[in-house]
Amino acid sequence: MNKGKIVGILLLTSIILGVLIYQILQGPVLFGDDFLTATSDNKNPIITSTVLGLLNGVITIIIAVLMLPVFKQYNFSLSFLYLSFTIVYFVMIAIDNVSTLSILELSIGHSKYEGVNSETFGIIGELLYQKHWWTHYMSLLSSCFYMFTFYLLFYQSKLIPKILSLGGLIAVSMMFIEILSSIFGQSIGMILMLPLGIVQLSLVVWLVIKGINQQNSKRK
Repeated sequence: MNKGKIVGILLLTSIILGVLIYQILQGPVLFGDDFLTATSDNKNPIITSTVLGLLNGVITIIIAVLMLPVFKQYNFSLSFLYLSFTIVYFVMIAIDNVSTLSILELSIGHSKYEGVNSETFGIIGELLYQKHWWTHYMSLLSSCFYMFTFYLLFYQSKLIPKILSLGGLIAVSMMFIEILSSIFGQSIGMILMLPLGIVQLSLVVWLVIKGINQQNSKRK
């Protein structure tokens, strides 16, 4: 099987996991107004989301490892920088998971001692909520670096159509601007995240059907 097709399948798996984790299992609970009570009621989905998050980080590293022998023929330094960024992203996911599980433990304690020191639980809950918000957005921010180098390497190598790699560079830049704006409290709009989803799915379709143009690969 063409290596590009394997990467396409892994990338599709990563996209599905991302939607499952942040749109279904975790997001509606942790970012809801009643997160302090809802989190303990959704204990298993929250724990599952953290495990899947780590798996998603591992898949990101696997993709980088698979593409390293190909990418390094075009840009040796950038290829290893790309791999390094995926490892940083995995670490950021782990840190975000710790924040998530901290909220879960507090929520369990809140449900166990309901009515006792509710004000204290509320204050701690708000602090952990803010901590999780920061770790989540820092994790998203770190993902921009590995994705940008990913598309930049594709652009330089011409292993996929330039319209896809160029579209990826633009889409990641738009996502970076939105995340950075949100961090500084000046969100432009989540619509800036939409182009990356479209490009990612388009890349998956291309890789699964066509693979990478290995005839363009430079031989040592």
